[in-house]
Amino acid sequence: MCVNYRANAAAAERVVADIRAAGGRAIAVGGDVAIEADVLRVFETVDRELGLLTALVNNAGIIGPQTRVEHFDAARLERIFATNVTGAFLCAREAVRRMSTTHGGQGGGIVNVSSRAAVLGSPGEYVDYAASKAALDTLTVGLAKEVGGEGIRVNAVRAGVIYTDIHASGGEPGRVDRIGPTVPMQRGGHAIEVARAILWLLSDEASYSTGTFVDVSGGR
Repeated sequence: MCVNYRANAAAAERVVADIRAAGGRAIAVGGDVAIEADVLRVFETVDRELGLLTALVNNAGIIGPQTRVEHFDAARLERIFATNVTGAFLCAREAVRRMSTTHGGQGGGIVNVSSRAAVLGSPGEYVDYAASKAALDTLTVGLAKEVGGEGIRVNAVRAGVIYTDIHASGGEPGRVDRIGPTVPMQRGGHAIEVARAILWLLSDEASYSTGTFVDVSGGR
């Protein structure tokens, strides 16, 4: 497994250590998915050190400070869409080039980590983030239809309010505690709950699922 990171090498190495401790094979590779040259380097490293690619999880995502659309500037939009949309497209492209049976690959699975914000719009906070995730949803549907006959399944997990560090980067570290009680299950979610859905979509148990969305959002 390749654990890609943009800046937090220590966190990536901790994940790698956990995988190795469980008997798996893993490496950490730095690279910003918003930069095409970095994406190419990451995938080339996988080719060289890990071999056959069978799965991709598009998990990179960023937000800006909570605010209304009227306060957005172009720099913010370019930054968010470069990572959340362009980065996902570039990674999907490289995965297809390696997995597709038309390119000599053996097939595989792609899971895009989207958000319920794509459906709900995130008004007053992150409409730009929501729009970027809506683009990711469209990528999921379109690419699933495009490569469904080439041995590749493309699905997405739409996460709800989950305990991660992304909320602090938006200016409200306690956002999950504020919103969690308002969802039907009356709590925020945890990263492991999202991870389990991703693993299911990548597994043979989901062998006839493509272009599918699994909402991990407590009913919201």
